[in-house]
Amino acid sequence: MSPLIISGVRLVKEMAMGELRIAFAGDRQIAVQVLDFILGQGVEPLALIIPEKAKATHADALIDCCSHLDASHIMRGQDFRQDDCVHLLESLQLDYLICIHFPLLIPAQVLQVARIGALNLHPAYLPYNRGWHTPSWAILDGTPYGATLHFMDERVDMGDIVYQKRIDVQPSDTAHSLYQKALEAELEVFREAWPFLRDHNIQRIPQDKAKGSSHRRQDMFRDDIQEIKLDESVKAGDLLRCLRALTTNSLKEAAYFDLGGKRYRVQLRITEEQ
Repeated sequence: MSPLIISGVRLVKEMAMGELRIAFAGDRQIAVQVLDFILGQGVEPLALIIPEKAKATHADALIDCCSHLDASHIMRGQDFRQDDCVHLLESLQLDYLICIHFPLLIPAQVLQVARIGALNLHPAYLPYNRGWHTPSWAILDGTPYGATLHFMDERVDMGDIVYQKRIDVQPSDTAHSLYQKALEAELEVFREAWPFLRDHNIQRIPQDKAKGSSHRRQDMFRDDIQEIKLDESVKAGDLLRCLRALTTNSLKEAAYFDLGGKRYRVQLRITEEQ
């Protein structure tokens, strides 16, 4: 069926093919929550892709959710890249490959196994903050923040947007508190987008490649981002913004200063006075 274009939004109405057929790739608590929701809608994944055990946090919980699956349909680590696994995924005649905080890059041959496409849930308001450490960069750069469900291609977080929700960044927010809000918003985004996925009636909003921002994982660890130079003058607002952005659940991501041959990490807590 031909797509309908309205005001730059591409609406794709896929012909119904009976019961929804999906494979699920993910990790973290948000992946368990999304998978629980999908199962609650009466849809069981036909395959599960999880990180290798040493790098996964919630693989066991995801496997428990998929007790209906044969072991051959559960792929760990890089197994999903192997030809036999790709052929298996192709044979399942999938509608969607749904990826929720899956930490590995997925090659084109796997992204293409699903008839409608591969979908990713990203903790950012695309096209802003593609890639890593999204709440930190939203605070540092003053960019819009939120959660987005989008189609995947070989470019990181560049695929068409399906559904998204904006989050207001408060003066009391650190990257850690903002990320918690993003996780809640991600679950809301997926739940609200589900009827469109279920009915194969999806809007595809192309991202403006001239807008937005992208960041690599290592960008957060540059000295010009993390280091507080004690002999330099800086506006209080700029310092506060930096400390907020670098306050996460990891001390390695925190701002630091060096003194007396030692390094000191700085994390921030902000409490709104009642």
